[in-house]
Amino acid sequence: MAATVAGQSVGAGQSPMAGQSSGQCLTPVLLALAALLLTRYLLKRRARVRHRLPPGPPCWPLIGTLPSWRRGSGAQLPPHLQLTALGKAYGDICSLHLGSRLLVVLSGFQMVRDALQRNAEVFSDRPTIPLITIITQRKGIVFAPYGVVWKQQRKFSLSTLRHFGFGKLDLEPKIIEELQFVKLEFSKAVGTAFSPFHVINNAVSNIICSMCFGKRFDYEDEEFRTMLSLIVRGMKLASNSPAMLINIIPLLQYLPFGPFKEVAQTVKDVTAFLKNIIAQHRKTMDPENPRDFVDFYLKEVDYEIQRNQKTSFSEDYLFYIIGDLFVAGTDTTSNTVLWAILFMAAHPEVQEKVQREISTVVGESRPPSLKDKLHMPFTEATIMEIQRMTTVVPLAIPHMASETVDFKDYTIPKGSIVVANLWSVHRDPSMWEHPDEFNPSRFLDADGNIVKNEAFMPFGIGKRICMGEQMAKMELFLIFSTLLQSFCFRLPEGSDVPNMIGRFGLTLSPDPFKIIPVKR
Repeated sequence: MAATVAGQSVGAGQSPMAGQSSGQCLTPVLLALAALLLTRYLLKRRARVRHRLPPGPPCWPLIGTLPSWRRGSGAQLPPHLQLTALGKAYGDICSLHLGSRLLVVLSGFQMVRDALQRNAEVFSDRPTIPLITIITQRKGIVFAPYGVVWKQQRKFSLSTLRHFGFGKLDLEPKIIEELQFVKLEFSKAVGTAFSPFHVINNAVSNIICSMCFGKRFDYEDEEFRTMLSLIVRGMKLASNSPAMLINIIPLLQYLPFGPFKEVAQTVKDVTAFLKNIIAQHRKTMDPENPRDFVDFYLKEVDYEIQRNQKTSFSEDYLFYIIGDLFVAGTDTTSNTVLWAILFMAAHPEVQEKVQREISTVVGESRPPSLKDKLHMPFTEATIMEIQRMTTVVPLAIPHMASETVDFKDYTIPKGSIVVANLWSVHRDPSMWEHPDEFNPSRFLDADGNIVKNEAFMPFGIGKRICMGEQMAKMELFLIFSTLLQSFCFRLPEGSDVPNMIGRFGLTLSPDPFKIIPVKR
């Protein structure tokens, strides 16, 4: 990040005296500006000492600590690895300034647990981030502020989704049904180099659709393809570097060109699409027989209106909850499945061991069931190790200190952004032996039973833990075991193992890759 200062030259029609006068006037202004910047810099340094802020890189006037931080930790690395390097340099609690905003980085299991679980009331809020605010209006479940409204909306959403099988065995038939279409698509590609991204994204999205909209979509359905393309475009924009300049200069959102125009257009398109779905449900719903999540929510809205109570339930708020369910419920799970396919192709010995267990417990005549999970510890351990190694939300969703608090001998001022580095938790050498090695057996005891490690937190920890954790676990087990029951995955001949670092965005996704499905 760099700052430039542009000056005006003397015009051809101006007199030398006019140019000299202009220069003489400009000098005091520049001196005053330099004095102002120096004063702000010294005040921040004094504040760090006075308030015992966590240690961190030097703070530069106006732009904060970003330049020195990036130089010190390797600008070529993705953010989660940069912040991991920062934690190693300054400690498990450290800080930096993004402009004038203090950002506190928590690394390692003990530090993250103590903040988000043992001090949950202080660290469960969400910061105001301009780009995210434009997209979500700070509503929904994921990015909404911690408080009464968030608790009401989360409680209602969770109980309603459970009615449709969320986290329960009732959902299993819908997942198994969807997997028949997945297997069909993979079967078409047997023996050829094939990109699984499109099929996996479609399948995971359709499972969410079955609960939210009461139906699944054909993969070629135009409405379904539009919805998925909007999700992909929104995710890409949210992690797009030019668009993220809005977080530094919010007024950029009003520029009618480039990524800033695209942000506005994407928000407009998503709003129109989802509000059209809500309007269709409103026309056709039967309050006595709600079909899906949208119907249940609209019924609650009407009930609150009849009670004449001031309430947070509205069609407007429903729009943002649906958006959260699709983004959180599709991107994280689909990326984990894609990582799983890639890891199996890269580690054929682990793939074979998983398949032997599937053959022993399930056989070939029926699809795997959640009831089989208890008897398939190595398969479960392999899924857990893939989640640990990849950590698809490596920096979690940013938290915020809702009040000034003394924590670990430091002062965390109210309003500070707090980042929990889950990547560092899953690589914490005090909690994991040889943490950079892929080894599913680390989750098994001497008798081959699953061992829980409290540092395993792919869904987060504390009050903001992922609402869809149970559903995601169901999906991962059924999709992973069903695919490996039917197919072996191999890398194309002569190709190297793909990059396992991944692409950092709102989630950590694998780089594009192709595998060869082989029928078992």
